[in-house]
Amino acid sequence: MATLPIFPLATVLMPGARLPLQIFEPRYVQLLHDLIDGQDERSPVFGVVAIREGYEVGDDAVKALHPVGCGALLTQAAALEGERFFVVSEGTDRFRLDAIDDDAGTPYATARVTWLDEADGDVPRVAELATALRTELVAFAASLGTEPEPDELPDDPRMLAYAVPDTVSLDVADRQRLLECTDTESRLRLGLRLVRRESEFASALGAVAPPSVPPFSLN
Repeated sequence: MATLPIFPLATVLMPGARLPLQIFEPRYVQLLHDLIDGQDERSPVFGVVAIREGYEVGDDAVKALHPVGCGALLTQAAALEGERFFVVSEGTDRFRLDAIDDDAGTPYATARVTWLDEADGDVPRVAELATALRTELVAFAASLGTEPEPDELPDDPRMLAYAVPDTVSLDVADRQRLLECTDTESRLRLGLRLVRRESEFASALGAVAPPSVPPFSLN
């Protein structure tokens, strides 16, 4: 078990995904300062957890959080006018949210978490599912007129499964289901079902929604 500063958001961060944020609430400005000041002792990693009930802004706005989140490694930070900061982070590993540490003494939420390992599953089946998922993602992107370049989709099956929301617009519930899968095989299966579902919707409706953009601001 480890402790981790928590940043609740109305979206789900996936391992490998890029997360831009504009920070302005005093408690999260303090979180940013603590991450930067503590870099000599530990990596500047905080936890992103999707909000299950409530809102991003306000001291008592968050009512409930999802049980699994993703670590976010701070990679860029720039000061803006009026104690605002633009930061960019990258998703690292999944964790289980065990409990909020009420004795942490931080203005932001600090939680006790357990970092989660991820099994591959049946290796030959993983390879088959990854090939099928890649084909479906390319076809879906082509229907949007934005067929990806060959190097835009990850070669690694694990990261390919996490990259489904980069191509297909998924709501928080579907993104959370992907994040909570316990192994790569099950995540590839789910990703394949979701892409095929969205392709059927698009075919029936004659239109598709673009993939969701990572949150830029807490507003």
